[in-house]
Amino acid sequence: MLTRITIRDFAIIDSLDIELSEGLSVITGETGAGKSIVLDGLGLCLGDRADTSMVPTDAARSEVTVAFDVTNNPQAQRWLSAEALDDEDQCLIRRVIHQNGRSQGSINGRPVTRSQLESLGSLLVGIHGQHAHQQLLKPTTQRRTLDNYAGHDEALQTIKVIYGHLQSVIAEIEQLGGGDDQEDRKALLRYQLEELDASALSEAAYAELNQEQKRLASAGELIECCQHVLDSLYDSDTAAHSLLANAQRQLAPHETSDPAIAEANELFANAMVQTQEACQQLRHFADGLEIDPQRLSEVDAKLSQLNDLARKHQTEPDQLEQVADTLRGTLEALESADTRLAELNAQKTQLTQEYLTASARLSKSREEAAKHLSAEVNKLLSELGMPGAALFIRVIHNPNATPSIHGQDEVHFDVCTNPDQTPGPIQRVASGGELSRIGLAIEVATARTAEIPCLIFDEADSGIGGAIAEVVGTKLRLLAQHHQVICITHLAQVAAQGHTQLQVDKQHQQGHTQTRMRLLNDNERLEEIARMLGGVEITPATRDHAKEMLKRAE
Repeated sequence: MLTRITIRDFAIIDSLDIELSEGLSVITGETGAGKSIVLDGLGLCLGDRADTSMVPTDAARSEVTVAFDVTNNPQAQRWLSAEALDDEDQCLIRRVIHQNGRSQGSINGRPVTRSQLESLGSLLVGIHGQHAHQQLLKPTTQRRTLDNYAGHDEALQTIKVIYGHLQSVIAEIEQLGGGDDQEDRKALLRYQLEELDASALSEAAYAELNQEQKRLASAGELIECCQHVLDSLYDSDTAAHSLLANAQRQLAPHETSDPAIAEANELFANAMVQTQEACQQLRHFADGLEIDPQRLSEVDAKLSQLNDLARKHQTEPDQLEQVADTLRGTLEALESADTRLAELNAQKTQLTQEYLTASARLSKSREEAAKHLSAEVNKLLSELGMPGAALFIRVIHNPNATPSIHGQDEVHFDVCTNPDQTPGPIQRVASGGELSRIGLAIEVATARTAEIPCLIFDEADSGIGGAIAEVVGTKLRLLAQHHQVICITHLAQVAAQGHTQLQVDKQHQQGHTQTRMRLLNDNERLEEIARMLGGVEITPATRDHAKEMLKRAE
């Protein structure tokens, strides 16, 4: 609830610091005294746009601070916690407007944006004026008002759970893809894999084929070269092997003459052995060589095919086998996705049916609640001096509508203010005074289930008087059993119903005008009620009437 309002240099308010209590608090005062300015200051803290015209010319800035106790407001507590702005059960909101147009806002001492103030404000206070019931005119609020009145939390939770599961399934289906594009991609992958599996070689096999091509391409040249080497080293009479053998025979008798000769002769012997082994290996290689143009053509064709495949897949020929493995993994993933997609689509069908069933059940509950709420409001409207007025709550169910967390209903609050009038949207049909009373009737009818703990009525009694004014006052007092209610009023019948009364007056001192607000004690309150009844001249009879009204209210 709202516990304190502190204002400094705002419009014609120099300084104001007022504490507020539970129940019904009425704010009274002469016309033009500045009662609504206090609400304008409160509105700034609730996210209204800043207006530099409200900053006095002799002040550097305007400052408004409001304090709330959110002990019994779980919605506000959750919001504050989610925004990391919580401070136990207290909520202190401050707004500053500078002469240069700059404004600042803070919640519990931490800077916030105007959007954050507006978001939190909608959970703290509902302001109802002649011309705009800020929240009630919104379709979302109309639906929520009906749902709160119906009390079908379990049905709403069921919808919420099913909707959450359904959205998760739909998101996964979209992530996995599907459709014609997916099938085309799989067909391409299969074709590419068939081509690669038929032709691609491992890195080692490609290296071996490449080596074979080089061998076949130079076979004649290699055979000729090998034969020439064998002739010069082993086969001819002047071959190196023969020369080494002759040198060894000549040096053998002289080995004892000097160790150097023996050592040299041993090296020649080793050279003979190595030359013989090398020539045998070379001969074996040359004997295995053959000039095979057909095989060379086959190998060239294979290498050309591998190079073409490598260019197609933008890789090297020796990497084609790895490319095939990668494509195979992709295809397997897509094919397994088909299995998962089939499962998901089955889940989607089942969840959709569950959602439709739950949505229809919720809609029936709303329709039933709409009948009862309309009846209660219409009874109250009659008591509030609008006997020909009626509220019509339309619940339009569309099973083909896109699922939402709130079901598939549109909820509309339509009204007619005269028996022969066609019902229409509440914001278009009702006048300012009528709208105030309709809003009050809805608030009273939904008092036990309404979410906002603090309700402010700015001249909700506009355009009424007499017995109806007293009814309005009693309804506001009844509403205060479940909410903190603050009401600005010009009517004594309404003011007398308040648990506490605040007076706003305007003072003129040394050419300076300022507004002040103060809490009235019992005697002061009696005088204020009498003033509201009798005008300029307050007679004993007027005071007795005021006393009787206050006593009757108690």
